[in-house]
Parts: sequence; structure tokens; C-alpha cells
Amino acid sequence: MEASAGLVAGSHNRNELVVIRRETGGAAARRVADAQAPCQICGDEVGVGFDGEPFVACNECAFPVCRACYEYERREGSQACPQCRTRYKRLKGCPRVAGDEEEDGVDDIEGEFGVDADDAQHVAESMLRAQMTYGRGWRRMVDDIPPEQHALVPSYMAGGGGGGKRIHPLPFADPNLPVQPRSMDPSKDLAAYGYGSVAWKERMEGWKQKQERLQQLRSEGGGDWDGDDADLPLMDEARQPLSRKVPIPSSKINPYRMIIIIRLVVLGFFFHYRVMHPVNDAFALWLISVICEIWFAMSWILDQFPKWLPIERETYLDRLSLRFDKEGRPSQLAPVDFFVSTVDPLKEPPLVTANTVLSILAVDYPVEKVSCYVSDDGAAMLTFEALSETSEFAKKWVPFCKKFSIEPRAPEWYFQQKIDYLRDKVAASFVRERRAMKREYEEFKVRINALVAKAQKVPEEGWTMQDGSPWPGNNVRDHPGMIQVFLGQSGGHDVDGNELPRLVYVSREKRPGYNHHKKAGAMNALVRVSAVLSNAPYLLNLDCDHYVNNSKAIKEAMCFMMDPLVGKKVCYVQFPQRFDVTRRRRRQLNQSQRRRRRDCFFKKEENPSPAYALGEIEEGVPGADNEKSGIVNQQKLEKKFGQSSVFVASTLLENGGTLKSASPASLLKEAIHVISCGYEDKTDWGKEIGWIYGSITEDILTGFKMHCHGWRSIYCIPKRPAFKGSAPLNLSDRLHQVLRWALGSVEIFFSKHCPLWYGYGGGLKFLERFSYINSIVYPWTSVPLLAYCTLPAICLLTGKFITPELTNVASIWFMALFICIAVTGILEMRWSGVAIDDWWRNEQFWVIGGVSSHLFAIFQGLLKVLAGIDTSFTVTSKGGDDEEFSELYTFKWTTLLIPPTTLLLLNFIGVVAGISNAINNGYESWGPLFGKLFFAFWVIIHLYPFLKGLVGRQNRTPTIVIVWSILLASIFSLLWVRVDPFLAKSNGPLLEECGGLDCN
Repeated sequence: MEASAGLVAGSHNRNELVVIRRETGGAAARRVADAQAPCQICGDEVGVGFDGEPFVACNECAFPVCRACYEYERREGSQACPQCRTRYKRLKGCPRVAGDEEEDGVDDIEGEFGVDADDAQHVAESMLRAQMTYGRGWRRMVDDIPPEQHALVPSYMAGGGGGGKRIHPLPFADPNLPVQPRSMDPSKDLAAYGYGSVAWKERMEGWKQKQERLQQLRSEGGGDWDGDDADLPLMDEARQPLSRKVPIPSSKINPYRMIIIIRLVVLGFFFHYRVMHPVNDAFALWLISVICEIWFAMSWILDQFPKWLPIERETYLDRLSLRFDKEGRPSQLAPVDFFVSTVDPLKEPPLVTANTVLSILAVDYPVEKVSCYVSDDGAAMLTFEALSETSEFAKKWVPFCKKFSIEPRAPEWYFQQKIDYLRDKVAASFVRERRAMKREYEEFKVRINALVAKAQKVPEEGWTMQDGSPWPGNNVRDHPGMIQVFLGQSGGHDVDGNELPRLVYVSREKRPGYNHHKKAGAMNALVRVSAVLSNAPYLLNLDCDHYVNNSKAIKEAMCFMMDPLVGKKVCYVQFPQRFDVTRRRRRQLNQSQRRRRRDCFFKKEENPSPAYALGEIEEGVPGADNEKSGIVNQQKLEKKFGQSSVFVASTLLENGGTLKSASPASLLKEAIHVISCGYEDKTDWGKEIGWIYGSITEDILTGFKMHCHGWRSIYCIPKRPAFKGSAPLNLSDRLHQVLRWALGSVEIFFSKHCPLWYGYGGGLKFLERFSYINSIVYPWTSVPLLAYCTLPAICLLTGKFITPELTNVASIWFMALFICIAVTGILEMRWSGVAIDDWWRNEQFWVIGGVSSHLFAIFQGLLKVLAGIDTSFTVTSKGGDDEEFSELYTFKWTTLLIPPTTLLLLNFIGVVAGISNAINNGYESWGPLFGKLFFAFWVIIHLYPFLKGLVGRQNRTPTIVIVWSILLASIFSLLWVRVDPFLAKSNGPLLEECGGLDCN
């Protein structure tokens, strides 16, 4: 695909295709694979088979694997080809393994070893020689050396009695067997045997120590050891796993589990007391409080399921490079397509999007394997021109990043770092080039900000391009599809003359009367475009404000995806969402482990139909194998994937890649076709293929369906955060963001995909189901939370309380519960590594979001289900620097601010009323008052950040919020005092004693 080919716009339905600007460019150079490629597992030569022909382990894809590795994978490994996952068949002369088909008329010995069955001695010697020469080459063995010339060299030996029985060195040698000497020819160089060097001696000493440790562990553990220890002897580096699970140390997690059990017991006794001791003179308050407390307890229990068995994962990037990315050889790493989505450049500043794109183009990954697609769902010319400027700046920025290996590779955040970059005695060239690059970036920012300033005033006739033609996206709701390839393999080289990754601008077609399915529809359009233009087997989805903070993050994900054993079960790798936070924003943000959205690295497909998706591979479903076999029904596939022969053909390419027979012009035309507004009609897109429609939190719904089909996911937390995002600019935007996430959960709750009843009988695990249930029911906690936060003010205004006078036993259960809550939080922070301020901030925002965003999400969800009123998609304002984007933000009041403000004022009124009542009634009323004040201050301290957050960027609270909050709090207080439902009612005065008055 040529870069700089011009903006291609058109509509398949209207049979229109226009190239607005076009520049010439050369064709991409093609690499020619070496016919004599080495073994891709161990690095040795592939060699020849028994018939003298080159050894071919897999007849399906001919993936280069030597005979030794082939036999080992069949005996100890997955028995499948590392590339195409086809099960290895037994070849002539190779030993049988479990699962091989029986061969009629062929003697086992003759078929496996190619010798006469009568020659038992020949058979034994052949087996012995094959086992001893595994991975070394049998011609190098020297067995007939005089005893006086023997060199004592340790070797893998086994057996007992008289002589040793030589065996193949399995991944874990038996430490109970003695280390025996092995003969060598002293006349030959030790290097010919791989022995004698200093490195070999050190490695052998380490091997001995590991054997001793292994023997000790086996003797102590009673044989239950599972071999999952990085310090124990494993296979050679090329065959070792690319990742492993690292369980949380028992000293950290067991106390947490113990306190959970204790807390459950305490909760049982606590609720027994609460239910058996009602408050008769305030029964309604007591009943509401008990219901709320039971709901909170159930919500907490749901939260504990995923925390009961936490694990960490460790990746081995050096092993990944050794296996797939050896220096001096063509990289075998799989290609990756990056998806970046944006809608409104005024709320999502182009400079933020540019930094995200630059960090992607500069990742530590082979250039030819990276493609970046930017979806502009707002068809904004500002985004298009900003990407054009970004592609030019990338020619200078990318080589600078790779030359000096800087982190992070988003220039805005790199130059903002408060570090001493001269501390490590860097070269003078780095200092000079860094200063020059910073000047270049400042000029780049000036150009971007000039484009933003220009975009504030839209011409009456609409925008026009540089050649005078009108911008196709002037009408946001009615415009053709647009594609522009800015950078690619054949064009747009950097300042050093090296290739740059592909950068493609995409804006899908929009017409009135079509449901475009918001972000999920835009993502599916990118899936189809990428399948036509680059067709990488893996994709990474990022928001426009989430830049790559760790340039090796892609390799971190590949350690799971390309692992021969783990990768075939994994559909996506999740990375935690992290934010760059300034002090001014810190009060409005919580970075807890429970994140609603994460940056996900998806596998399109490992089988012949990559677009099945993002996770909808129906393995084991009748008919699925027929669709994936070599003989497929073209009409059936087009009905499933859409009317595009090029796209359907791309789904049949097992390892990705574009069709070699297609020209760049035809591919661009087909790309315009697959993003047309009517392409998905009567297909499985959004139902069984791609991002699933039905919720604005499309990522949760899509991931849920993947897990229901038996796929597994990985949660990866690298030491350096993989991705970071820009926090919302102020509290109102933060609340709108939380509202959108909560509304998505409510939509899933009312849909057919609700985890409470969907997916039984599939591949969803027990704990996964509880995690998904927790993710869709948490907004409903807002109802009891709002009621519970209102109770303190009511108690202070009425003089009643939610509990009767506490006895000694009741006091013990209350104190035990409070202690358990505190200890649970402390131990959770200990094993999870969360700081105490982050933990407390998360607790505070749980209350703030619960009484505002979650509450509104329930109402909007009910309106959508009951009345069919759909909610509009609100884009969250984003920014990287407070001062840089201040002119792009205008504060807007929101009804989300009213409920928490009202609660604050109501509790303050209650505190004043309670203290006034205690002063008037004397000393005796102060005792009961302390419990009520504690209850009220519990609400106030949780809502305290809300007071500071209300100030926001403008340092003032919207007047309408204050007016509504005071009005509601006052009306509620006056009505309650007037009605006072907890006072005993009487029909009139009792005049039993009237003193000296004559009542008659």
C-alpha cells in the first residue's frame, strides 16, 4: 500500500470513488525467505530426513523445525506446529507418541526406526544414539576413545547397577541420579563439543546447584512440586516458556483470606443482632438501614471473588527475542494493527491524539510489522490536517526515540518529565539532539495550535482542502467514507532514510437513516479496513488520549500471544488503565485496581477466519469446522462477513497479510467499500463478529462473549505501566465518564447478554461469571447508598436513630465489624501494592459516583428499556496539560452535581440542628448525639473531595447547582420537621387533671 497516495473518498452505495490528492511513491520492497532457514526453535540446522530430503516437520505450512525439536515437541510439548497449530503426524523413523494413528501392515520397530525387526542389537544402538545426540548432531560423538584419554566431563546419565543408562536430557533431570563422566577426544577442540569455555563451566556449576536445590525441594515437598520456578533447571532458552504465573506470596495473601473469613462470621452475628433488635419508635429508619447494609454486604462479597486467588504474571522478553526476533535475521514477530479512535477534536485535542500516534509509531517493534489506523468518527478536517502534521514530525521523532531508547515516546510527556537526563553521563550528541528535538516539538505544537485556532471559526461555505476542493466531511451526519495513507512501507521515510510504520486516516461513511452504533461501529469499520490494507493477526485498541508509556508493551503482550502453549487459548491481553495526574486533578481521580476499561491487545483469530473475531470463534459448534475448512462456501462467508470478496479472502489467510494479486488501487477501493454505511446490513457484524452492539461499554460486552465461547484472557501488569491516559479535566467530565460506564453496565443488565442468565453451558468459568455479574450490578448500589447517606441528617433532625441503645454484646459486634473493615483495607493494600491515599480516594469516589453518576445511569437505563428513549453519547473532554488546553474547555453545569451537593448541605443542616437540640436539652442528650454525629461526618468526609472538585478549572461553583441544592435541602428539612412521622399521634389533649378549673 502506497503512502501519500492521496485522500480516497467515496461511497459504494452511490458508486463514487474520488482521489483528491495523489503523490507518487515506490512499491514496498519484499523480503525473500532464506531457503535454508535454521530451526526456529533451537537455531540448529534443519537437516535432512531418512530419505535424504530436507526434513519437513509440518506438511501444512513447512515451518522450519529440526528433527530433534520435532521429536521433543511430540513427546513433551503440545504435539502441534508452533506456526499453524496443526498436530504433528508421525514421520518415518520417528518414535510413536500417545495419540498417533495405528498404521496397518507396518511393524512398529520397522516403522519407527527403519531397520529389521530381527536385529535387536541394531535397534538398541539406534535408540541409544538418537537419545544421546539430541540437539548436538550424532556425527560429533566419539565413543571409541582409549580409556587413558578419557576426560571427565559431566553428562546426563541415568541408571543403576553396573553401567549407566544414557538418556535424553529432559527438561527436568532427576537429581537422585549421580553425575557420571563422559568420554571426549582430547585431540579435538573443546568448542567442537560445546564444552571447555568459561561460560560453560559457570553454567555447569549453576546446573549442579539447581539440581541440588531441586532434590531438596522434592524431598521437602513430598513430590507435589510442579516445576514452576525460574531458578530451577528448565529447557534451553529457545524452548522455555515466554511467561509464567507468579502467585502472591502466602505471607501476604493468607492473612487477607483469613480476615475475609472472620469478617463474614462477624457479619453473620452483626445482621443477626440488627434483625432481632428493631427500633420500634423509628421502624422505617431501622428497616431502610438494614436493607441498605445487607445490600452493601452482598456487594462486598461479590468484590471478594476475584480477590481470593490473585496472581501476577512475569514475561521473558529475552526469550521472545531469541525465538522470534534474532538479530541479523528477519523478524518472525507477528504484525500488529493499532486502532486509535476520536470523535470531536475540540473535546479531544489534536495534540493529545498526535502524541498517542507518535508513541505508537515509535514502539520497540519491527517497523514493517506495525500499522496505525486513526478513526475519525467526526469527519473533522482539523483531525485530518493534524495527522498530516504528525506524519511529518514523526520522520524526526521516531529515529530520535529509537536511537537513544527514551521512555515514554510521547513527546509531550517525555519533555514534561521532572528528571535529570544528564545523570547517567550521557553522550554529548544526546544532549545536543535532545535540545534540537525539543525545539522541533515546540514548533510542531505551534502549528497544531494554529490549526485548532483556525478551526474555531467554521466558514459558511464549509472547509476546503489545499487544492480547492470541498472537504468531504463538511456535513458530519452525511458524508462519504474517507481514507488517507500518510505513511507506509514504500513511502514516507524518516530523516535517516529508514522505513516508518504505516499511518492511515479513516472516516467511515455516514448517511441519514442508518444506525452507526457509535464507537463499536467505528471499531468494526477499522477491523475491516485493516483486514483489507494490512491484515495483521493481532490488534491493539487505544483511546486517543492513551499513549504508549512502555515501548516494549507490544512484546509484553506477544509473550502470551505467541507462546506455543498459552497463546492458542488467549483471545486478548488486558493492561491496567493508568493516568498521568497533576495535583489539581488528583482529587478527581481514582486509580484503583477496579477499572471499567482497559487497553486491550486482541487476537483476531488463530484459525483460518481472523475476523471471527475479536472473539467469536465458535469452536465445537456444529458447522463451524466446515466454514473454516479449505473448501468453504463463498456465499455463506459473504453472508456472514459482508459482500466483499477481498475481505472474505483476507479472513482465510492464517497468518495475516494482504492478497499479493491485488493492486494498491483496488485495495483502496475495497477499503472504501467495507466502511460504507450499509455494509453490515444482514450480516453477523455486531452480533457474532467484531465488537458486539447493544451497550456503550462495548468492550465489556465483547469480552464477555469471548469468555462465553471458551477463550481466556490475560491481565498483564508490567513493571513500567504499558499505557497511560489523560485524566478528565474536571469533576463534571469525570462524572460524565463514570455515568457512561455505569449506563453501559445497566444496558447489559437489561439485555439478553446479562451474565445472570446468559452463557451457561459455554466456556465461562465460575469466578469469571461472578466478576461479570459484579460489573453489571454495581450501579444499583447507588439506590441504597443514597438512602444510607440521607439517614444521618434525618436522625439528627428527628432525634431518632437506626439502632436501639447498644448493649455490651452489641458494642462488641459493632467494634469487631469496624476493625475487620479497617484490617481488610490494610491487608488489601499490602498485597496489591496500592498506596493508602489511592485506596482512600477510591473509597471517597465510590460514594461520590454512587450518589450521582450511578443513580442517573439507572434512570437513563430504565427510560431506554421502558420508554425506548435512547441516550446521546457524550464525549469526555480530555487534555494533557492544564495550561496547554485551557482554551479548549468551557465549563458546563450538569445535573450530576446536584445530588451530592444536596447531601452535603442536608448533613450540614442536620449537624447544626443536632448540636442546637443538644444545647437546649442539656447534658443528657449529648451521649446519643455522638453516634449520630459520627454517622453524619462519615458521609461528609466521603463527600469532602467533591467540595474541592466543584471548584474545577474555573475556581467557582456553578450558581445553579448551589441554588438547586439549597432549595432541595431546605424543602426536605422543613417538610420533615413539619410531618415528623416518628412522633406519636393524638386526637386531642388529655384533660384528666385540670387543676382548679371547672371544665364543665
